[in-house]
Amino acid sequence: MVRPETKYAKADDGVHIAYQVVGSGELDIVFVIGWTTNIETLWEEPRLSSFLERVARIGRLIIFDKRGVGLSDRVPEGDLPSLETRMDDVRTVMDAVGSERAVIYGVSEGGPMSLLFAATYPERTVGLILFGTMARFAWAPDFSWGDRQSAMDAEIRRMDEAWGTPAFAREALQSWAAPSLADDDVLVDWLAAYTRSAASPGAAIALERMNFDMDVRHVLGSIHVPTLILAKTGDRDFPIAATREMAGSIAGSRFVEFPGDEHFFWLGRADDMLDEMERFVATLREDEAELDRVLATVLFTDIVGSTERAAELGDRGWHELLDRHHERIRAVLGRFRGIEVDTAGDGFFATFDGPIRAVRSAIDATEAVRDLGIEIRAGLHTGEIQRVGANVRGIAVHIGARIAALASASEVLVSSTVRDLVAGSTLSFTDVGEHELRGVPGTWRVYRASR
Repeated sequence: MVRPETKYAKADDGVHIAYQVVGSGELDIVFVIGWTTNIETLWEEPRLSSFLERVARIGRLIIFDKRGVGLSDRVPEGDLPSLETRMDDVRTVMDAVGSERAVIYGVSEGGPMSLLFAATYPERTVGLILFGTMARFAWAPDFSWGDRQSAMDAEIRRMDEAWGTPAFAREALQSWAAPSLADDDVLVDWLAAYTRSAASPGAAIALERMNFDMDVRHVLGSIHVPTLILAKTGDRDFPIAATREMAGSIAGSRFVEFPGDEHFFWLGRADDMLDEMERFVATLREDEAELDRVLATVLFTDIVGSTERAAELGDRGWHELLDRHHERIRAVLGRFRGIEVDTAGDGFFATFDGPIRAVRSAIDATEAVRDLGIEIRAGLHTGEIQRVGANVRGIAVHIGARIAALASASEVLVSSTVRDLVAGSTLSFTDVGEHELRGVPGTWRVYRASR
């Protein structure tokens, strides 16, 4: 096959995202390949090339290098793409190729972003396919399948010392990628060259660290698009038990497992997996998404000590101050793509399609009104909401409001869900303990957000 033409889509912040389009099926398939990629070098591996050609016969295949790797623009190491930024880049590529809705196909490290995308943008997701992935990568008391810190540190040392070498490639094949092919010298040489072309050692290490912090388990219940989850029983990188548990948390998902220990998706029983994908895509219809139920971040703000300040200023002075307060808050919401849902008295209720934008908006809002002689407090939570006309409902709304009520002057408090979804951002969080939220079951861990 002739290598597809590489083109570039320009994100809102000016970063160029490299992409290719192959085939012309009725449905689009956006392939979110894991970790580091180079969309030109990957066509040089014959089995991988054949796999992609088959996908392109199932639907119009769209592949891309996320920012910071492959042929896309490099970014400063401290500005690696968060899940939120990656979702924005997927939408940028989809817009560039005229794709209104697509099947999102996430593999390995591409899985968490694909899960989050399907929950946040069901209006752009016809269906979701996942292979060899988990909703969290690091060990936790309630997640025994993840890697321990010591294992990640050891992997980073190997990357620092041998990234892009045949020795590193052979060890990767032997330990997790495709153990039976570790002696395939042609594959080893290709993988070594591929990793060098996909990322520098520093970029690969930074991504490894960011991936270690990802946790999207909270969003699984908010996925309402048709979902197919594929796994190999002996996958050494992503234990099938963890993938099976993830599938059980997505309502209506179909879980199919295959024999084999290859984590590389195009090796082993690849044709069987492609058959499952083809059958799944054939069942999809454009009108199946529940577009009124989406994952969103809710923000609540209000003025601290508003009653006392209103009494001090009198009705006219207070209303003039409120007008200026509203003007500044709305300006901040506009900068971060927030949607104003309600304004009651001195408080705002807004929603965002990304938690990082929401948190930054809240922090900026506290600063924007300070010279007016007032301080606001803010609370945020990410969860499923239901849109009913111009109104927004759901338990996530109540949780966000209760967290806001805990905040002090100029303080921005967020739920643990928000904190877990912003891996890769430059935001900082301080644990302020577990709290009972009035009318909400259980206790909730809350964090103070700052730049």
